[in-house]
Amino acid sequence: MANQTQLLNKAQQICEQRGVRLTPQRLKVLELIVEHHSSISAYELLDLLRETEPQAKPPTVYRALDFLLAQGFVHKVESTNSYIACCVLGHADHSSQLLICDECGTVEECHDDELAKLLRQKAEKHGFRISNHVVESHGICHKCQNSEQ
Repeated sequence: MANQTQLLNKAQQICEQRGVRLTPQRLKVLELIVEHHSSISAYELLDLLRETEPQAKPPTVYRALDFLLAQGFVHKVESTNSYIACCVLGHADHSSQLLICDECGTVEECHDDELAKLLRQKAEKHGFRISNHVVESHGICHKCQNSEQ
């Protein structure tokens, strides 16, 4: 719980520094993503948000997600059309690798500066400058591998 609170406090602090508003709805959507501990779809978020805000509509969630993505507080898992909280808020080089378990659906974020460097170098050889990247890797997590045995 302390990590969740720290993450939400860090997001508020970053927004204040950047001069952008982390509205109560945006904060609530971020809180729901952080509490979920796995990837979550926009419609799952909408269902959870409606528990406290019955009038919430899909655009409410999508606007909040757009803001949270722009601020680097969440990542979109393109292959599953879902979202996870970023584990390193305010990281200067917003690049990450997502490990996606095809058995249980968990998504774990990790950072590898060497991989990011290699991707930047490869892109530069083609005259391309990367602003950010998210690499998705599918497989089977350690917990699911152990349950197979």
